[in-house]
Amino acid sequence: MSVEKNPIGLRGIEFTEFTSQDAGFMDSVFSAFGFSKLKRHHEKEIYYYNQNDIHFLLNNEKTGFSADFTRHHGPAICSMGWRVDNAEAALKEAVKRGAKAADPSQTDHPYPAIYGIGDSLIYFIDKYGKRGSIYNDDFVALDTPHIVESLGFIEIDHLTNNVYKGTMHTWANFYKNIFGFEEVRYFDIKGKKTALISYALRSPDGSFCIPINEGKDDNNNQIDEYLGQYNGPGVQHIAFRSDDLLASLDKMDHSIIDTLDINDDYYDEVFNRVPNVTEDRNRIKQHQVLVDGDEEGYLLQIFTKNLFGPIFIELIQRKENLGFGEGNFKALFESIERDQEKRGVI
Repeated sequence: MSVEKNPIGLRGIEFTEFTSQDAGFMDSVFSAFGFSKLKRHHEKEIYYYNQNDIHFLLNNEKTGFSADFTRHHGPAICSMGWRVDNAEAALKEAVKRGAKAADPSQTDHPYPAIYGIGDSLIYFIDKYGKRGSIYNDDFVALDTPHIVESLGFIEIDHLTNNVYKGTMHTWANFYKNIFGFEEVRYFDIKGKKTALISYALRSPDGSFCIPINEGKDDNNNQIDEYLGQYNGPGVQHIAFRSDDLLASLDKMDHSIIDTLDINDDYYDEVFNRVPNVTEDRNRIKQHQVLVDGDEEGYLLQIFTKNLFGPIFIELIQRKENLGFGEGNFKALFESIERDQEKRGVI
């Protein structure tokens, strides 16, 4: 891959860092999704959770960057670590391309970083795989780790950003110009009462995507609700990929993880639209899983209701399909609107 197409040598997501003033609830949610709590930072109250190639940090520090971040935003994704070939070189190139470098004295980790969406941080990590591990260098094993059964979530498929009206292309250009992301989809989505537009980008190494949403027309759509509750732009949701979504859902603790309700009439026609689905159709309906695809392949997906403030989680399985469930947008949007109606937002 040429330097021009991947200017900072991006190689995927290393970690996602969460912060909240209710660490106990966050811990219970991570466990319910099949993440084991394994390590603690050797100096700070930051905990490491893992499931396959998904790595979470839960930052419970009372002072510093993450503490200030959660006071401003509530429960939040305050930073991400992105794998690169060379961290210092990546920082230098990112700044050259217009990124704002973070002051190392103001961050919670000793890795080069720039400011990303909503003034969250993007750390550059060059210790992964055969190169070593930041979790071995900067964390120590817990005396009593909390090991839970994996639910089969393999990696982060995509993470979606919500932004103010009129700034979607500004943020798209941020990812394009600095990292070399490429546009893969553009959506104009309308529900019964609200609407949004979305611009989906894929990382230059092809390992993950970032859709960017902004609201349209009204001020009560799900994007504007998020921006008001979160106090600015940020990560709306993260999608975990599974190779067997129904098995993952069978094992998930639904008393903690509440998913969106889908109308029964959705299933009256979806299998005519996507007839090549091989999974048990009754189980798909039972779990209220959404289905989308074409003659080449399909995907299964399901969305939680808001879990951490306005942030939610998507669970997805792909079978020769790289879409985002375009055929489900109407059903999904109407489900979100019903949830907004129950909460008195619209």
